[in-house]
Amino acid sequence: MSANEPTAANLEQRLRERLQPVTLQVIDESYQHAGHVGANDSGVGTHFRVKIASPLFTGVSRVARHRLVYDSLQDFIDQGLHALAIEAEASPSGNSQI
Repeated sequence: MSANEPTAANLEQRLRERLQPVTLQVIDESYQHAGHVGANDSGVGTHFRVKIASPLFTGVSRVARHRLVYDSLQDFIDQGLHALAIEAEASPSGNSQI
C-alpha cells in the first residue's frame, strides 16, 4: 500500500501533518457510491467525508477552509479520490468538537 493511495488512514495522516487539527474524522463512504461515477470495483478509496476542526481555520472563510483541505489532499485526488465532503470548523482554543 502506497502512502499516496487514497485510504482513510493516509488522508488522516496528511491532514494531521498539514492542518494540525484539534479534532479530525476521515470516513470512507465509497461503498455507498457503488455504481456511481468515480467509484471503483473495490468499494474503497474514492468517496470520503472529512470532519475537521483546526486553529489554522480561524478567521478563514468557509471556501478558503475547503481549499486548504483540498490542497492538502491534491496528490490523493490525482490517485483516484473522486469525491470529498468537508465539514471544516475553526477551533482557536482547541476545545471545539465536531
